[in-house]
Amino acid sequence: MFLRKIQRRKNGKSHAYWALMESFRTARGPRTRVVAYLGELSAHEREGWAQLANQLSGNPLKEFQPSLFEPRPPADPVPENVTVNVAGVRVERTADFGDVWLALTLWHALGLDALLADLLPKGRETVPWAQMAAILVAARFCHPSSERQIEQAWYSGTALRELLGVASEQVYLQRLYRTLDVLLPHKDAIETHLTARLGELFDLDYELFIYDVTSTYFEGDALANPQAKRGYSRDKRSDCKQVCVALVVTTGGMPLGHEVFDGNRTDVTTVEEIVEAMEAKYGRAKRIWAMDRGMVNEDNLRFIRERGGHYIVGTPRSHLRRYESALTEQGWSHVYEDLEVKLCPGPDGEEAFILCRSTARAAKEQAMHERFSKRIEDGLESLGRRLARTQKPPSRAQAERQIGRLLQKNSRAAGKYKIEIDDDPDRPGHLRLAWTCNEAWSQWASLSEGVYLLRTNLVGWEPEALWKTYIQLTDVEAAFRTVKCDLGLRPIYHQVERRVHAHILVAFLAYALRKTLQTWMKTSGLGRGVGTVVNELARIKCSEIVLPTASGRELQLHCITRPDKHQQTLLTHLGLVLPTRLGQPKWRTALKP
Repeated sequence: MFLRKIQRRKNGKSHAYWALMESFRTARGPRTRVVAYLGELSAHEREGWAQLANQLSGNPLKEFQPSLFEPRPPADPVPENVTVNVAGVRVERTADFGDVWLALTLWHALGLDALLADLLPKGRETVPWAQMAAILVAARFCHPSSERQIEQAWYSGTALRELLGVASEQVYLQRLYRTLDVLLPHKDAIETHLTARLGELFDLDYELFIYDVTSTYFEGDALANPQAKRGYSRDKRSDCKQVCVALVVTTGGMPLGHEVFDGNRTDVTTVEEIVEAMEAKYGRAKRIWAMDRGMVNEDNLRFIRERGGHYIVGTPRSHLRRYESALTEQGWSHVYEDLEVKLCPGPDGEEAFILCRSTARAAKEQAMHERFSKRIEDGLESLGRRLARTQKPPSRAQAERQIGRLLQKNSRAAGKYKIEIDDDPDRPGHLRLAWTCNEAWSQWASLSEGVYLLRTNLVGWEPEALWKTYIQLTDVEAAFRTVKCDLGLRPIYHQVERRVHAHILVAFLAYALRKTLQTWMKTSGLGRGVGTVVNELARIKCSEIVLPTASGRELQLHCITRPDKHQQTLLTHLGLVLPTRLGQPKWRTALKP
C-alpha cells in the first residue's frame, strides 16, 4: 500500500488530497485501486499514514514471487517414491542463481514483463523479444559485459535458461543485437511506464526534476555514428570520441528520463529540449528544476520562467563579487554544524540569491590555494635563478611562455601574483624576474573560500529549504556514477547510432532495477549498498542433479543451494523466500519398452 496525492482546484485555488492505494496483479500486469480517501493531510499525518501503509503491505517484492516461475506439470509424471542407485548420483551442472533470480524478481515487480509483452507481441520468432530484453537487462544488472560475452560465457553459466525456458543456443549475438533494435523504438513508452510504476510503489513526488549531463567515450572510431564527436570529456579521455548523456531524476535518484546528445554539445544548449520533453510527459504545472551552474545562462532561465516553471540553479563564482558586503554581515542561518546559508533578495524582486558557506569546503579550497601558490612561487624562483646564472639567456618571449604555462597549470592561484620581466641593469643582454603578491586577491580569497551562490525564482522559501532542494543534485551525480561504473556504460563498443542509444536504454533499465532494490533495502534497514546484496546473493547456485533409479531410468532435479546465515538475513529483511528447487522432478530418459 502507498499514498497518492490528488490535485483539485476549488474556487480558483489548488488543493492537495490524499488517497490510500494498493497494488494488485492482473492478467495484464500490475494495477492499482483506492482503499480509502483520506482528504487533506498535514505533513505529520502523511508520515503516519505512510508508515501504516508500509506495515500493511510489507515488502512489495513478496507480491511478485509466487507467480514468477510456476512449474509446469511433467508429461511423464514422477511417482512420489522411487528407489535411487546412490552410487550413481551426480551433479552435472552448477549455475549462478541468486543474482539473476533477484533481477527477474525486480523486473516483474516493475511490471516490465507485462509492458514489453504488450509492446512486443510474439510473432514468428522462437523466443519472445520481451524475454530477450529481460536477459539483456539482467546481464547489465548482474554482470555488465558485452553482448558477445553474454553469448559466449555469461548466459550459459546462469540459471536463466531454467527460469525463462530459453536454451543457451537460442541466445546468440545477432539475436541480442536485434533485441536492441526492437527495444529502442519503445523508449518513451518504457520511461512513461517506469515513472508511473515507481510512483505507485514509492509514492514519489514529481514536482522536483533534477537534471545533469555527463559523457561516455567510445572504443574505436565510431565512423557510423554521427553523434560520436570529440568534446569536453568528464572521463578525462579527450583522445576518444564520445556522446553526451542527459539524465533527469526525481528526489532520491529515481529515473524519469534520459536523452543522448552529440559528443560536442555544450550543456547549456540541452536545457530547452529536455524541459520540453519532460513537460510533454508530466505537464508544466508546479515543476521545479534543479541544475548545476554548467547549465545556466540567462536564456535558459528566461525560458523556464516564461513557461511558468521554477528553478534552483548554481551560479558562476564570478557573481559572488556582487555580494561581497553580505559575506561580512550578520543574518546567516545554520543548516548543519559546518554549513550556513543567507538569503539575498534579487534586484527586481522576482528572484532570490542564496549565499552558502561550508567550513569543510573552505578548508579544502584554502589547501588548494596554498598548494597552487607554492607551485607558482617555486616555479618563479627556479626561473629567476636560471635567468641570473645562465650565460645564454632565453628571449623575453621564451620566458613569458614559461610563466604562462606555469600559471595555466595552477590557475586557481594565478591572480595572486603580479609578475614582471625587465632587462637586468647589471648584466646587459640578460633578463631579470620580479614578482609581488596581490593583497587584494588574498583578502578576497580568504573571504570567499568555501562560499558558493545559488539562484532561484522560488521567492518566499526559506534559505534552508532552498539549499536542501538544490543539494539533491548529488542524487543525479550518484546515478551517473552507478550507470557508468557499476553498470558498465563506459566505454561504448557499439559503432552504430541506434545500437548506442539502445545500449544506454538497457543501462537505464538496469539502473531502475538497482534503485528499486536500493529503496526497498533502505526501508528494510539494509542501508544502500546494492552491490553488496547482489554479490552476496550471487553465491547462491542452482545445481542440476541426476539420480539413477532401480528401474534403469534417470531423474533430473534442479536444486537451489541453501543460503548461509548472512544470505538468509538479507533475504529475510527483503521479505524474499528463496525456492528450494526449480520446477518438478522429471525423467531424463524414456521408459524402456
